[in-house]
Amino acid sequence: MTVRAARPEQSGRIPNVLSIAGTDPSGGAGIQADLKSFSANGAYGTAVATALVAQTTTGVAEVREVPPEFVTAQLNTLLDDVRVDAVKIGMLANAGVIRAVVAALDRYAPPHVVLDPVMVAKSGHRLLADEAVAVLRDELLPRVDLITPNLPEAADLLGEPEVADSAGMAAQAERLAGLGARRVLLKGGHLREPSSVDLFRGDGGVELLRRERVETTSDHGTGCTLSAAVAALRPRSPDWISAVREAKTYLTEALRAAERLDVGRGHGPVHHFHRWW
Repeated sequence: MTVRAARPEQSGRIPNVLSIAGTDPSGGAGIQADLKSFSANGAYGTAVATALVAQTTTGVAEVREVPPEFVTAQLNTLLDDVRVDAVKIGMLANAGVIRAVVAALDRYAPPHVVLDPVMVAKSGHRLLADEAVAVLRDELLPRVDLITPNLPEAADLLGEPEVADSAGMAAQAERLAGLGARRVLLKGGHLREPSSVDLFRGDGGVELLRRERVETTSDHGTGCTLSAAVAALRPRSPDWISAVREAKTYLTEALRAAERLDVGRGHGPVHHFHRWW
């Protein structure tokens, strides 16, 4: 195994963060959103593509999966050369790609790993093969430091109905922990509540994170953006909950500023660079 240099929190260097995900030509989700979120939160972004996705703000038209052996080639080539301080994992498409990522995590042992279990696009298009859900749950989930499902994804992982309140969220977070999840950020954007409520289950117990619910149709890629922000912030944060809180604030402001953009005819992207332009 390659010996790594001092981490950013020890040296003050800019962290390098890796996105392992599918693409989005419209730039609002997937690898493109991850790289923007990394940059906006002070990290240098790198990327490995798992799928080529023909999608826009109106939905997904077609998916071409990257062969697992080429995902492995991308990962090994990058990680043999570049110090990676955190990893964000998004769309994985199938069981072969999941196992390629698992092998890379075992070989290179990156210090911080965030899994956003992308299963279904906002348009309803399935982005993870049904038979791959068990592989993600049983082989990948126990190897990551934080999992960030929304309510439908949590229900899919657990084989349960989707919950409708914060009490149900707490119960499902506990059951995800029982499957091997070290930490859970369960996103409650689907709840019918006046505020946006997420639940973090981590080293210090359970905490509800409430933020203003921003009324906007420009919410394409919110899950990608949030999980990528957490990954970017974690190498220089004292703990996971601090990174999660800061990422939540960043996403809220990106949603609030999204109407300044004019991208597409459907659900537009959030404004990743709202602090600058």
